[in-house]
Amino acid sequence: MSRLDAPQRLVLLSGWGIDQRIWQPLDTYWPAHTEVHTVDWPGYGDTPALAEPATLDTLASAMADKLPSNAVWIGWSLGGLLASALLDKLPAPRGLVLIGSGGQFCSDDGVSKAELASFQRAFSRDPDATWRHFLLWQTQGEPNARHAHQQLRAMLGDTPSATNSTLSQGLHWLATLDNTQRLQEAPCPVIQLVGEHDPLVASSTRAQAVNLAHAGHCPMLSQPAQLVATIASQAALVAKEHVCT
Repeated sequence: MSRLDAPQRLVLLSGWGIDQRIWQPLDTYWPAHTEVHTVDWPGYGDTPALAEPATLDTLASAMADKLPSNAVWIGWSLGGLLASALLDKLPAPRGLVLIGSGGQFCSDDGVSKAELASFQRAFSRDPDATWRHFLLWQTQGEPNARHAHQQLRAMLGDTPSATNSTLSQGLHWLATLDNTQRLQEAPCPVIQLVGEHDPLVASSTRAQAVNLAHAGHCPMLSQPAQLVATIASQAALVAKEHVCT
């Protein structure tokens, strides 16, 4: 079997405060010729947390076996930010697909630095309540925000599956990581996907992204079939480009 005929291998990476269960709504839509792996970041689910202080180097060591170079990495939100940062630390994948994620998280017309700092302060006072607020916040751009929020709560329960230190570190990475140059000089093809009503994404990111119609920050909840079709087609394009270069 040639590399072009081999199954498309995808690694799906979730965002802040949410483990790999976020990808469950996509399960029935994947094309037959697709090999899908959902993995958790350190500190989520049953995956051991990073020793403190966590760094991108220790994150790369923990994720090395989960992020193979013969796959397309699919990173959503913070997952996309971290996957982009690890391009400097791990062998390059066949391609990188970012969902609701750009070079950096904070922006003047998305989530401002002041808003994120306020969120961090609230998290330090009451982590669980702040996490629940974030679930509500990030579903606001979906066509039926109430239903999307109910889906998240039914999927995840009343408390996060990550440790508080892991969540705090994730907020720090959201506030500080800037992958703008990394993405400009990426060692693999990079595709950005953004929901047309995503309230958390900067206009500069949206301008260079593939538009996901009738979706917000959580298209896996509101538009699972559309998201799978877009991921599969974009992953096929970047994998083909990888083979040809």
